Amino acid sequence: MEINVDGRSAYVYTGTKPFEPGRRTWLFVHGAGMDHSTWVLQSRYFAFHGDNVLAPDLPGHGRSAGEPPPTIAAIADWLDRMLDTLEIPEAVVVGHSMGSLATLELAARYPGRVQSAVLVGAGYPMAVAEPLLAAARANDHSAVEMVTGWGLSPQSHLGGNPVPGLWLDGQVARLLEAAGPGVLHAGLNACNEYADGESSAAAVHCPVHFVVGERDMMTPPRAAETLRSAMTVDATRTVLSGCGHMIMLERPDALLDELIAISRR
Repeated sequence: MEINVDGRSAYVYTGTKPFEPGRRTWLFVHGAGMDHSTWVLQSRYFAFHGDNVLAPDLPGHGRSAGEPPPTIAAIADWLDRMLDTLEIPEAVVVGHSMGSLATLELAARYPGRVQSAVLVGAGYPMAVAEPLLAAARANDHSAVEMVTGWGLSPQSHLGGNPVPGLWLDGQVARLLEAAGPGVLHAGLNACNEYADGESSAAAVHCPVHFVVGERDMMTPPRAAETLRSAMTVDATRTVLSGCGHMIMLERPDALLDELIAISRR
């Protein structure tokens, strides 16, 4: 569906089902240079099982107008205003990579807005190598190649896409190539400059669950422990064996199973 946030058009995928007030709402937040399509399996499942689903294209991404938010805090603030626009008081929020930091920040800045948080491929600090930042700043295709190379596990580079006939390397590359000039750099830079992880983690009071990839080279499993150790809540964690950073694409069924288990708690 198309909505208006801050006077600009924003696209929000609902899993093909209409939004119905009173139902539990899932909010899925994508990573740098990506869009709502990374969440198709998970979002459609919950939409077809009686829940509301919101998977927005962040400003400047996908079908949403505007400039990409320059900071993690700006993304969290935009998500809060989007929920206000739709008159949704709270949601279960699932974020990947940059989206995981935005989910963390949303839960810290707006207590009560996040019913529970699922941080997928999260880490702190989320430092980005200067060669990648420089390539993304220059809109050089090598940035896409670096994210694709580092974002997938070694096994995934060899094949094994759970969707027959699709190539994971090509799937990630085409998604990043679809981003407009400067979009990938804006997201990577926001992650690189984010400095509030531990203080925001300490301010979170809702249930939190981490899903990390054992072979993640962009946010290794140990990087999530910095956030977990700063939390006052009992944050749980699942490590997916052999999985890289692109968890929704590499292990869509395993991630969905985690979310279904959370929905039943």
